[in-house]
Amino acid sequence: MIEVTGRIRLDDSELEEVFLRSSGPGGQNVNKVETAVQLRFNVVTSPSLPEPVREKMLRQIGNKLTRDGVLVITAQRFRTQDANRKDALDRLIEMIRAAAVPDRVRRPSRPTLGSKKRRLEAKSQRSEIKGLRSRKPGDE
Repeated sequence: MIEVTGRIRLDDSELEEVFLRSSGPGGQNVNKVETAVQLRFNVVTSPSLPEPVREKMLRQIGNKLTRDGVLVITAQRFRTQDANRKDALDRLIEMIRAAAVPDRVRRPSRPTLGSKKRRLEAKSQRSEIKGLRSRKPGDE
C-alpha cells in the first residue's frame, strides 16, 4: 500500500509499470538498458480515490489521460531504473495530493466607501469633459 494522504492509499496492484529504453545522451548504455519507466494508473476505475478527488483529478489532467481514463506518466530524467520509478511515483502522488485539496470558496466582497466615492467622482469628471465637447461656441 502506498500512502498518499491520511485518507487515501493506493494499492500496488492498481499501478502498472512498463520499462523502456531512455532517449538522450548516455553512450552505449542507452542501447542496452531499459531505464525509462512508464507508470500507468487508471483514474476512472480506481477504488482508492474518493469521488470528489477523482472528478477534480480528471479536470486537472484531462490531456494526459488515454481514452480509457488511464493516466500515463513517463519518467526518464535519471540514469537508473530505480530513480525513474521513484520519480514517476512521486509525480503521481503529487497529482493526487493536488486534487485532494478542496477548492476555496469565493465569498463575494462589497466595494469600500472610498472606492464608491472615487468611482462617482471619476464619472462626474468624465461627464463634465464630454459635456464641454458637445457645446458649440455660440450656444451659451
